[in-house]
Amino acid sequence: MKISQKIEQQAKDGKVWWSFEYFPPRTAQGLQNLLDRIERMRALGPEFIDITWNAGGRTSELTSEMVKTCQSLIGIETCMHLTCTNMPKEKVDIALREAKAHGCRNVLALRGDPPAGKEEWEAVEGGFIHGIDLVKHIRREYDDYFDIAIAGFPQHMLLPPDELEQEMIWLKEKIDAGCNFIFTQMFYDVEIFIKWVHCVRAHGITIPIVPGIAPIQTWNGFVRATSLAKTIIPQSFKDVLEPVKNDDEQVRKLGTRLVAEMCRRILAEPLDIRGLHFYTMNLEKGTKMLLEELNLVPRVETIKPLPWRQSLTPSRRSENIRPIFWANRTKSYLSRTENWDEYPNGRFGDSRSPAYGELDGYGVWIKQTQEDALKLWGSPQTFGDVANLFSRFCTGDLAALPWSDQKPSKETSVIAKQLAQMNELGFLTINSQPAVNGARSDDKIFGWGPANGYIYQKAYLEFFVSPALLDFLIPHIERDPSITYYVINKQSDLRTNTHSDGPNAVTWGVFPGKEIIQPTIVEAISFMAWKDEAFELGKQWAAMYEPNSVSHKLISGLMETSLLVNVVHNDFHDTEAIFKPFLKAGAEFRAKSKPQVNGH
Repeated sequence: MKISQKIEQQAKDGKVWWSFEYFPPRTAQGLQNLLDRIERMRALGPEFIDITWNAGGRTSELTSEMVKTCQSLIGIETCMHLTCTNMPKEKVDIALREAKAHGCRNVLALRGDPPAGKEEWEAVEGGFIHGIDLVKHIRREYDDYFDIAIAGFPQHMLLPPDELEQEMIWLKEKIDAGCNFIFTQMFYDVEIFIKWVHCVRAHGITIPIVPGIAPIQTWNGFVRATSLAKTIIPQSFKDVLEPVKNDDEQVRKLGTRLVAEMCRRILAEPLDIRGLHFYTMNLEKGTKMLLEELNLVPRVETIKPLPWRQSLTPSRRSENIRPIFWANRTKSYLSRTENWDEYPNGRFGDSRSPAYGELDGYGVWIKQTQEDALKLWGSPQTFGDVANLFSRFCTGDLAALPWSDQKPSKETSVIAKQLAQMNELGFLTINSQPAVNGARSDDKIFGWGPANGYIYQKAYLEFFVSPALLDFLIPHIERDPSITYYVINKQSDLRTNTHSDGPNAVTWGVFPGKEIIQPTIVEAISFMAWKDEAFELGKQWAAMYEPNSVSHKLISGLMETSLLVNVVHNDFHDTEAIFKPFLKAGAEFRAKSKPQVNGH
């Protein structure tokens, strides 16, 4: 969606909105940490984010990759910076082509700063000289596909009158060339900003102006950033912050109040400005504190369109069905299905049709480094140690498992006690969902979809189990006609009690004036594809330990001998029914496994 459309919609609704800026980090670990942070900060409710383009274009590929990830995996509208610095026309065209392929509809067109180590800006051969040249090129090649933003500089108000007039003429020329809105450079003198906005409007420029707001994190950071940008610091800010400049906590606390007051003034003035763009500097706390000080809290979306986050790439925008198996590894699912010609919409299609990509790239690897893995999971010595890790994850005491990139979902807490008990009995759970019978679509735990709807779920469990324990479980499962299951080993031998080749919808929603939506399913071919990944993740966990260590042998042995099972209880009215066979089988297995004394 274009940002100008979002701004227009928020204006109609009379709502204040906000957005975040990030820059590409220098290292692979920094990139992963930033993507995790963007994912967390998405919960703060930004309408969109934007990703900068490093001076000189050195991180251009990384910017493009981040745009792709944010659009497809995180599912948040993303604006891509694009500069003229060190960018011949061919590189600009590649960047724009990739942005369009990723579903990005918004570009901030800039001349850019001089490359690192140079004081003067100069065009490269075959490149663009001015920002307006880049704007014209984008419009010529892509017509109105992209919203184009440009930069605005409130401190131009400090220029001599003739220079200010020239800057306004150049700004107007960019607008007339096809720009849709303006992001301003950061500022702290609100009076200068207000005067600049009035000056811009007096020159016939009517497109939206989005003020750039920089949270104050530390005194040294504040001074460095304002010095680099030659930003005026009001005396009122200095009077408050200089006395506490050696106390980072106080600087952040008082700086937050000062910037929040500036934001309130902007929103209160008759400037027709209802949005704020936060320069996060890739930091979370300062932006969060500022939003809290302003009492700007995320609006409940429609709660969310689907129970999983939709991708914003063009080919996947209409996708509304996914197998449940990758619920905790979304990026892997996107990677392994990115070459599909079309994505399920309305129904999953023929069960023989999914063709999953090979296990490569992200799909095969555990997210944690070896150091992080050892801190998280220690060095298990017995099966009981392993089961305890799984149990702790279910109760929220452990941040991650190899099969889950993040903490358990909110709905897991509803059945955390039962899951912990299952793991203690020897069923190592890696995925689950509770039965739900008509929760409202605005329910804080289960809700999704349009207002005034109702949500239903069949109980689902997925786990590793030893063949011996499974032998005790199967008779109990098969006594309940409401249960369907799939069992598969590492060699892909599949057994099931279901007589249907088609998918089994395990989540659906009923909404006023709409067809029933069935966004999550269980089906055989997808389960077989997931099986390869599930066993490989266990193998990668084992590889974190020395080859001859007890932990390596223990986990490797489990992956070689265990079976992967998924179970669906099709009676969604009974929230406890799915667990009963496991408790009975587990108790029987324990009783049979205990050594007998004197024949008893």
